[in-house]
Amino acid sequence: MARKKYQEEPDNHERWLVSYADFMTLLFAFFVVMYAISSLNEGKYRVLSNALNGAFGTAMVPGGEIPDLKKQQTALIETFPIIKPKNSEPLKKEREKMTHVARDIMSVLEPLVREGKVRVTQTSRGVSIEINASLLFGQGEAKLNGDSIQALKAIAEVLKIDTHAIQVEGFTDNLPIKNSTFPSNWELSATRASTVARLFMENGVDENRITAVGQGPKFPVGPNETAEGRARNRRVTITILSVLPEMPVDVPVAVGVKSN
Repeated sequence: MARKKYQEEPDNHERWLVSYADFMTLLFAFFVVMYAISSLNEGKYRVLSNALNGAFGTAMVPGGEIPDLKKQQTALIETFPIIKPKNSEPLKKEREKMTHVARDIMSVLEPLVREGKVRVTQTSRGVSIEINASLLFGQGEAKLNGDSIQALKAIAEVLKIDTHAIQVEGFTDNLPIKNSTFPSNWELSATRASTVARLFMENGVDENRITAVGQGPKFPVGPNETAEGRARNRRVTITILSVLPEMPVDVPVAVGVKSN
C-alpha cells in the first residue's frame, strides 16, 4: 500500500495582525493615560478608568471609587521643604555703611569733584576715589604738591575712623619714562601709590589696612592717543574695599553738601 505524502500546512501570513492589534491597543491606552495626567480632574479620571477597563478587562480602581485628586496634590506639595531666603540684613547694613563713607568723602572733596579733578564711585568692590595725578604730583615726579596734602589729610580723617581695608593704586599713561629715579612707568606708579599710602599712615590710618600697588600704564580709563586721555590715565585710585553685589554708580555731587 503506497504511503500518503505528508503535506505541510501553509504559512499563515495574517498572524502579524494579532500582534499589531495588541500593539495598537496598548498605544491607545498609553495616550489616554498621558492625556489624563496632563490635567487631572474627576471627569478625565473616569475616562481613564473606563478606557483601561475596556482595554485590559480589569478594574483599575477598587470599588469604583475615585480618589480626591486635589487632596492628594496638596499632600504631595506639603512634603517638599520650604526654602527660606537667606538673611540679607548684614548685606544691607554693609551697603549702608559704605554709602556713608562715600558721602563723608564727597563732603570733604566736593570742590575738587566739581572741578573734575576727583571722581567718587561706589561699586561691589567698594568705594573708589580717583584723583588726577596732576593734582598730586609734578610731571614725572612722586613728591606730593603742597595743595594736595590738605586734600589727602581730609580723606585720611574719614578713613582712620573706618575699619575696611584700603588699596592705593598708581597709574600712568603709556608714554615711556626713563631717568635716574624712575627707570619705567612701573616704578613711578608704585612710588606714587606708596607716597599716598605713607601720608595716610602718618595721619592716623592703620598701616595693616593699607596696600599700595603700582599698575603702570595698565587699565587706562581714557584714550592714550590724545593729551586729554593721557591726563585722565595719570591718576591715583584709593579704594575702600568691600563686597557688595551691585553695579557701579556715581555718587551725586550734592550728597553730603550742607546748604547755608
